[in-house]
Amino acid sequence: MLKYTLKRGIIALITIWVIITVTFFLMRAIPGDPFTNEKKIQPQIMENLKRKYGLDQPLIVQYGKYLQNLLRGDLGDSMKYKTRTVNEMLRTSFPVSAKLGLMSIAVGAGLGITFGIIAALNRGKAFDYFVIFLAVIGVSVPGFVFAALFQYWFGAKLQWFPVARWGTWKHYVLPVAALGFSSIAYIARMMRTSMLDILSQDYIRTAKAKGLSRRVVTWKHTIRNAILPIVTILGVNIAGVVVGSFVIESIYAIPGMGKYYVQSIQQNDYTLIMGTTIFYAVILVIMMYLTDIVYGIVDPRIRIDE
Repeated sequence: MLKYTLKRGIIALITIWVIITVTFFLMRAIPGDPFTNEKKIQPQIMENLKRKYGLDQPLIVQYGKYLQNLLRGDLGDSMKYKTRTVNEMLRTSFPVSAKLGLMSIAVGAGLGITFGIIAALNRGKAFDYFVIFLAVIGVSVPGFVFAALFQYWFGAKLQWFPVARWGTWKHYVLPVAALGFSSIAYIARMMRTSMLDILSQDYIRTAKAKGLSRRVVTWKHTIRNAILPIVTILGVNIAGVVVGSFVIESIYAIPGMGKYYVQSIQQNDYTLIMGTTIFYAVILVIMMYLTDIVYGIVDPRIRIDE
């Protein structure tokens, strides 16, 4: 177990370093810099700004200094938000994105798994067709379309919920529904398929032949094995939505990481782009590692290869 943990840790660190390096040099390859569009800035002030952020130095020197600061946990100062550091912006925006993401994952996984189980156990019946229809719609239509529709119908038209901002529980309903709808559809479809596959296995027929009740067969032998693919995708999904859904947060004016990430790309804010990218990469790597651990807990037959 220790050997496996160390091996995965080294791989994770190398992966993060590759992401940092590729992102750093790709950003510098894009024409322009954070101050290119600020035409009112005088040449001398422009030079001072570039000197302040080290943009006047060779690229390899900039890269080396950035890694040094990164090892100290310093993600640098934002080049567009002059009075704020990247660390501060992530510290204030991440809890908002995490709250939105965790609520949407809870709704998506809870309803998706439930719908998939019920549909598989009632194959060919009305609810099964409903889940299939839901899966097709949810997977085919982008989340931002649902966000706009929910915002119009339930916010502007019916005025049941606020159309934007983030505060009371009413502000959570529409963005959580919009972000969670695709997860419900995708997880329900995958759970249904996995359940049907397990139900056709020989050991399920053997369990039924032994006289085990339908409840025991369903919960002990079917769901436990059918849920394994869901555990795999949940790790990556959680990382994605917890860090922030860029489009959903922009539509509902939610002050999460998505807002800053979109603005940083539009404004060529190098340090903010790097900070959000690294943060997302770290979360993703951690979730993938935890997924492997949970996988082994859910199914004891799976053993970690030393």
